[in-house]
Amino acid sequence: MATSEAVRQVLSGPLPRLGCFDLSLSNVNGVISVQSGVNNTRKRSSVCAQVHKHSRISQDRWRICAFQARNSVFHGKNYVSRSNSMSCKCQRAERLTGATAEDQHRDLLVDDSDKATSIPPNGITSPGINEFEVDQQLKHEEGGFGSNGKPATAGKHKASTQKVRTNSIEDEAWKLLKNSVVYYCNNPIGTIAANNPNSTSTLNYDQVFIRDFIPTGIAFLLKGEYDIVRNFILHTLQLQSWEKTMDCYSPGQGLMPASFKVRTVPLDGDDFATEDVLDPDFGEAAIGRVAPVDSGLWWIILLRAYGKCSGDLSVQERVDVQTGIKMILKLCLADGFDMFPTLLVTDGSCMIDRRMGIHGHPLEIQALFYSALLCAREMLAPEDASADLMRALNNRLVALSFHIREYYWIDMRKLNEIYRYQTEEYSYDAVNKFNIYPDQIPSWLVGFMPSTGGYLIGNLQPAHMDFRFFSLGNLWSIVSSLATLDQSHAILDLIEAKWDELVADMPFKICYPALEGQEWQIITGSDPKNTPWSYHNGGSWPTLLWQLTVACIKLNRPEIAAKAVELAEKRISLDNWPEYYDTKRARFIGKQAQLFQTWSAAGYLVAKLLLANPSAAKNLVNEEDSELANIFSCMISSSPRRKRGWKKQILV
Repeated sequence: MATSEAVRQVLSGPLPRLGCFDLSLSNVNGVISVQSGVNNTRKRSSVCAQVHKHSRISQDRWRICAFQARNSVFHGKNYVSRSNSMSCKCQRAERLTGATAEDQHRDLLVDDSDKATSIPPNGITSPGINEFEVDQQLKHEEGGFGSNGKPATAGKHKASTQKVRTNSIEDEAWKLLKNSVVYYCNNPIGTIAANNPNSTSTLNYDQVFIRDFIPTGIAFLLKGEYDIVRNFILHTLQLQSWEKTMDCYSPGQGLMPASFKVRTVPLDGDDFATEDVLDPDFGEAAIGRVAPVDSGLWWIILLRAYGKCSGDLSVQERVDVQTGIKMILKLCLADGFDMFPTLLVTDGSCMIDRRMGIHGHPLEIQALFYSALLCAREMLAPEDASADLMRALNNRLVALSFHIREYYWIDMRKLNEIYRYQTEEYSYDAVNKFNIYPDQIPSWLVGFMPSTGGYLIGNLQPAHMDFRFFSLGNLWSIVSSLATLDQSHAILDLIEAKWDELVADMPFKICYPALEGQEWQIITGSDPKNTPWSYHNGGSWPTLLWQLTVACIKLNRPEIAAKAVELAEKRISLDNWPEYYDTKRARFIGKQAQLFQTWSAAGYLVAKLLLANPSAAKNLVNEEDSELANIFSCMISSSPRRKRGWKKQILV
């Protein structure tokens, strides 16, 4: 009965269903089992989806298909693997207003000013704006006259021209986003990574990446367009790895894919029907074959943002969504050999997805991990969340916040302390707990560290501190309240003090400084794409504008973000929305940067929307937990020996 009730809740969720799978779910000791259903009868004008296992060539990945014909939709044959089979039944997705899927498609892509534009249902149009109107408007502003027949004042002329220019950039960014929308069964499901109409070399930028869609999804949420985000959340959940495997080439249970691609292929045995296929990539097709650690964390963060912005909490309350959250948490909270509360990951498993020496416990993953834990605790239904899971979640929050705030933080005072460290210390009373050698302090850090301000270092491992400044990790530590209030302000103080190094001509440096010389050769493996001050090795990424803006608004210092946005507006549109910029001052477009990059446009739009409506930022931030703050204060004031007893403090 419990299983039947769970299935009923999954299939009867509110709002349009995109792929309502007839799944029988059971959760015994945290293991999800999927039972196959019976064949469903044919139903006219319905969208039918099937979940099946790929062939051996496709490495047993999940494949989701929707079968369509010209005037009706057909059920395909059930796909049967050697281990199991699954059939399903789903209904045509309809808007609550009664509009057809085609109408919904057109409404999403076409603005009120473009109602006459025709967009192909499954095509991706080229981005663009009405350049003639903008040129005419600019010419009018430049040659306008006042009421007395004399030229208008220079100040008014400049302000008006700048306003027109800014509006045209925002319009162009929205065009780029909406023309990058990908459809599955005629419903928007995400955006491709880049949409350059002048290039035939797409590489893997024609896929929907989980991390890339986050700023795009937030832009749509802030704009009031919720359907595409809801669809994205539910369909990526269906792609989540639900099987517990021992195969070293298969994803672990609970892992979210790095990306997926929608392919429309002919249906076997029918010349007129086609099928939409979702092909997920869990890292097996990526450079380096590295599984994404951050995809599941970003998914939880976006799920919470959807509920906050739309007011629709029914999605996070669904049985399958609750199960998906718990599977991600169990994957991250699993016991292992690691002694630290931080999450142990491999190199290239986050935004910096190439070899850059960030393996182990990189700050970015810890900040996202902390934020996802807080979001999950907020969304998990008390009656569904097991006591053991909640206890593990709360204890990890306490330990993680203490560990990062105490051991990752560096400012002039802490730098002087490290400079005078004694090494080879034993016992619980050791001050230099990680056996850091003072000679590791790099020469650049002495000149980089301002007298006021500080930041969280990039990584901490036994006998090694990565002193590089990583932007996303520091900014998201502010957003998630992983950093204390004083530390958060100190990070922004550092950004202001080192504006020329971290921002220069285009925000924002992904890390500082770049690896150079022999260090670059050893750590990156002489990566030709990660040359100094390029790509992940000190390149400038405009998408980081939105994280900077959220952090600044949270601390009531929006003028910092506004300054960065104004700087970006001078070039980003003229440069065709590059993925990243090269050189120390970001003077050049990245040598291998994709143009018309979706998350570059989305990062700019989110920043503009939040600066125009700062109150909306509350839907994206995690406020300081008072209970965690009290425990942290007690741990700081305790003796080193008593600090070791934090594991005995159980939070419920």
